Amino acid sequence: MIQGHGGNRQALADRLGCDADDILDMSANLNPLGPPGYVHTVIQDHLTAVHRLPEPDARAMAEGFARYHDIDRSSVLPGNGTTFFIYTLPLALAPEKTLILGPTYADYQDACKAAGVCFDLVPAAAENEFQPDLDQVWDLAGQADLVFICNPNNPTGALVPKPDIEALIQAHPHTVFLVDESYLPFVDNADTLSFVRDTHIPNLLVLSSMSKIFRIPGLRTGFISGARSLVEKLAAHYQPWSVNALAQEVITDIFAHPGRITPFYEETRAFIKQEKARFLGQVQGLPGIRLYEGATYFVLAELEDMRASVFCDQVGSNRILIRDCSNFNGLNDYFVRFSLKERAANDKLATSIQRILSRG
Repeated sequence: MIQGHGGNRQALADRLGCDADDILDMSANLNPLGPPGYVHTVIQDHLTAVHRLPEPDARAMAEGFARYHDIDRSSVLPGNGTTFFIYTLPLALAPEKTLILGPTYADYQDACKAAGVCFDLVPAAAENEFQPDLDQVWDLAGQADLVFICNPNNPTGALVPKPDIEALIQAHPHTVFLVDESYLPFVDNADTLSFVRDTHIPNLLVLSSMSKIFRIPGLRTGFISGARSLVEKLAAHYQPWSVNALAQEVITDIFAHPGRITPFYEETRAFIKQEKARFLGQVQGLPGIRLYEGATYFVLAELEDMRASVFCDQVGSNRILIRDCSNFNGLNDYFVRFSLKERAANDKLATSIQRILSRG
């Protein structure tokens, strides 16, 4: 397992001799607006749920997800976060060879390693804004049993148009495609870009995360949906009680009030668009750094003359934690990632970057 999915806030606090709560964490990709207030209310109102076993199959929250997306319940599995399914996939499908579009989330390759599955990483080039070379992917996909596509991608933010992925899937009917849409709710017109409702495609699976958009990573909740025959293979490896009681209560409540979901998504997207433009205006064009805007609220940056570890240490001295991306396969030790937050935090980060780069 790769160490350091995000930054270590406690380690930085220990180095600076301060409390962890004094650290501004801009390393983790979570909704800057935080969860809606009603999420905390649901948690408080259902604390006694931890006194009993939850539903072993998280049926109610799965039904809510299926109802909201207008798909059949048999095409959905709820899980203990999307990573739960990433590690289950190689076990359930037993692919001989897997293809991973990178640079991307390390757990795709870690899951393959854990299952003893061979994989090839197809890295996208920085000069192409990290957009995948689909011609290359097209040639290689037919030689793989399983393809991982994170869309939009972490950490680059690159978004592949849905028709391009759809053509790729249709051209390789004997290859299973896993499209990870964990960050798609942050993108405008996400409904038209998503594959969640395309459960009729026989070689497609889709990951949907609740953790990022609702900022509840500690509850560990996510879904996988897709062709029923593929979902059934995953279900054979499903562990009972894999979703805790509080998580089930929160997610069931969210889908029980669908009218609140779209306004929250729209508010989040509008906020991100405004704050991202503001941040980019402050940092883009500074000597010594190149920003890759991407389609999401996090921003990948490439440093020219300073290693990521040094840059992160200097930003950390201002009690700001950012992501060192040198351990992403396909990136080098000059890449960092900023996960934007509220305006004051973004301005503080921008000021810190300006001062560090001005010193050289």
